[in-house]
Amino acid sequence: MRHGRFEESMSNLLRNYGESVSFDWRLYAHDILGSIAHARALVKAGYLTGDEFASIETGLKAIGEEIFAGKFNFSVGLEDIHMNIEKELTSRIGDVGAKLHTARSRNDQVATDLRLYLRDEIAALQKGVRRLQGALIGLASANETVLIPGYTHLQRAQPIPLAHHLLAYVEMLDRDLGRLSDTAIRMDELPLGSGALAASTLLLDRKAIAKELGFSRVTQNSLDGVSDRDFALELLSALAILGMHLSRLSEDVVLWTTTEFGFANLSDRHSTGSSLMPQKKNPDIAELTRGKTGRLYGNLFSLLTVLKGLPMAYNRDLQEDKEAVFDSVDTAKMALAVTAEMMTALVINTEATTKAANDPALLATDLADELVRKNIPFRKAHDLVGKLAAESAKTGIPLDKLPKDFILEICPELIGEWEWLFDPIRSLKARSATGGPSPENVSRRLAHWKTILT
Repeated sequence: MRHGRFEESMSNLLRNYGESVSFDWRLYAHDILGSIAHARALVKAGYLTGDEFASIETGLKAIGEEIFAGKFNFSVGLEDIHMNIEKELTSRIGDVGAKLHTARSRNDQVATDLRLYLRDEIAALQKGVRRLQGALIGLASANETVLIPGYTHLQRAQPIPLAHHLLAYVEMLDRDLGRLSDTAIRMDELPLGSGALAASTLLLDRKAIAKELGFSRVTQNSLDGVSDRDFALELLSALAILGMHLSRLSEDVVLWTTTEFGFANLSDRHSTGSSLMPQKKNPDIAELTRGKTGRLYGNLFSLLTVLKGLPMAYNRDLQEDKEAVFDSVDTAKMALAVTAEMMTALVINTEATTKAANDPALLATDLADELVRKNIPFRKAHDLVGKLAAESAKTGIPLDKLPKDFILEICPELIGEWEWLFDPIRSLKARSATGGPSPENVSRRLAHWKTILT
């Protein structure tokens, strides 16, 4: 590349500083696909013969097979994956290989490669999300009748089915799936043909190239075509949100597996020990996922910062997009896989969950609701039941065991039987509003997701 314009060779320091082949080599398969489609368009436009195309296609496929097999020697001196492949092709088939770069730039070439690569990775990420949803549905189904305390402010609030809690994450993950799908839709346009920034005087059939590569449309502005990384930002944003959901689920696992909660046990395969304390069984998988979410956030902000001050159009700063994208994709895929495996093997301690969910204090709101049914304004009912709860906390007497005389003194409207209110199953059956945790709703939603996931 430098022989025409430059008299001196690039310094070794700059060569090592500027190379990207150490990480963008993973674009090789997509670079080869794009190059074959581009070469076919050159034939159609009259810039390559059929025999030349055949030679280029055969050479590119052979190079791809060698890279896949780990037998290809990359050169840092050639900077990136594009020049490594092109140089090797030319050394194998001669000057015909030098014709391949006709009417294109590395600017539109890499923009195309990255879209092709991420299209495949988004599909893999979507499968990972579905697998985790399936693991959660499996755990929920196996424990459909198990109750746990629901929490607000990490304080026990009301009893809910464990399945309802797990289904909340299934819903979150489905929105993550939607964000990945939206990213794929907006990314579905071909930038190849934009040239360095102003297209080329050598006109190729961009729509034919797009069709061959599976794009539904072509970019409509050459400047935007080479400088756009919105799709990468959108993906990093989607993965950061996904990471947040995985981190919240991981936090639940960390809490549930503590001695203090005791709601669940991790399998030995998904736990680690202590180098000092032989009794320890640590939830390292969940903690690592919680920690790696910070990397997903960091990669998003890193690329946002890279892009925020760039003048139109292509700038070398854009080379910094790949490591952030590659790392987030790798991190998210692994986090999804390991979390699904962990949740599949998680064992629920039903004795502990049942005891915790049957705490009468969790049904204080039901008592207030009963007063509302007796025509007492909710705020007054809330205040009255609050007094009962305070007495229960002070004396250590469960809410449903407080002396009846005291209860009637505070709430004279509770004349008659009211102990039936402290049945968590009854309470849940009454919570049948759409989205509520009634057993019927939970069963219906489990059936819904099983249909989708099978």
